[in-house]
Amino acid sequence: MSTIEPAMDADEQAAGELDERTQPLPRFETPIVPKATIAGRALVAVIAIMTFLAALTTGAVLLVRAAASDWQADVSREVTIQIRPTSGRDLEADATAAAAVARALPGIAEVRPFSKEESAQLLEPWLGTGLVLDELPVPRIVVVRLVAGAAPDLTQLRSRLATAVPSATLDDHRSFVERMRAMARAAVFGGVGVLVLVLIATILSVAFAAHAAMATNRPVIEVLFFIGAKTSFIAGHFQRRFLTLGLQGGLIGGGCAMALFALAEIAARRFPGTAGGDQFAALFGTFSVGIVGYVAVLVQTVLIAAVAAATSRFTVNRTLETIH
Repeated sequence: MSTIEPAMDADEQAAGELDERTQPLPRFETPIVPKATIAGRALVAVIAIMTFLAALTTGAVLLVRAAASDWQADVSREVTIQIRPTSGRDLEADATAAAAVARALPGIAEVRPFSKEESAQLLEPWLGTGLVLDELPVPRIVVVRLVAGAAPDLTQLRSRLATAVPSATLDDHRSFVERMRAMARAAVFGGVGVLVLVLIATILSVAFAAHAAMATNRPVIEVLFFIGAKTSFIAGHFQRRFLTLGLQGGLIGGGCAMALFALAEIAARRFPGTAGGDQFAALFGTFSVGIVGYVAVLVQTVLIAAVAAATSRFTVNRTLETIH
């Protein structure tokens, strides 16, 4: 004999339907800007290359400025007296007299007359070795080293030399120092120009990537506008994403540049006394960018990431105005 279950009353049925409606629905969170995309990886590579080039430019500028400063300091501490051979005068006596005049001037640390053989050796890089220079009018050189921090009266020295040795001329290397300063300024201006080009290329790359991301996610953005999302909310997502991409690329490029600087410095220290090492030391000193160089690379990394974030936000805001 079958039993008939009592039917559910209306109140219980309504309560059951209400419970089903109030249960939380599963959430599937998807970022507005996709994280793993080919365009994102390409942008990281571009920013890494730009940061690497910017860091190399900064390091080169710092090395050139340091080398130019060292050269200027060395050159400014020396003056040169040149005694030309003149008929009717003893060149050796004139060189001795010029050295004596220089020693008598206050502020002079050392006076070193070059011998005939040493003067001839100065011409070997241009004329070669094994030449007989007895018949050539090779001038005699007297190198005068100044006391550090002193400012001797070179005008007085010129006047005394003109009286004692008429064939002597004094060279204070002022023109060479001016050329060094001009070279250092040119290197700085060139480096700044390269950095500006790198920033422009980064801005254009980020703007192109932001436009591509907006075009890919245009339906999602339109839906967000339809449900009441604000422009700042959408632009903030793009800004954070491109800031992350900029930091990734900047750290990769800046890290590679700093590793290259460190390896170059270690290599320069491991090969002292060799021809290559001596040339490097003569041109760039210790070939070290120092703490300033590494800090500059880190600042450039942060700056490029900030430029990427600001460019993406500006591009997204301008694009969103056309979607409204």
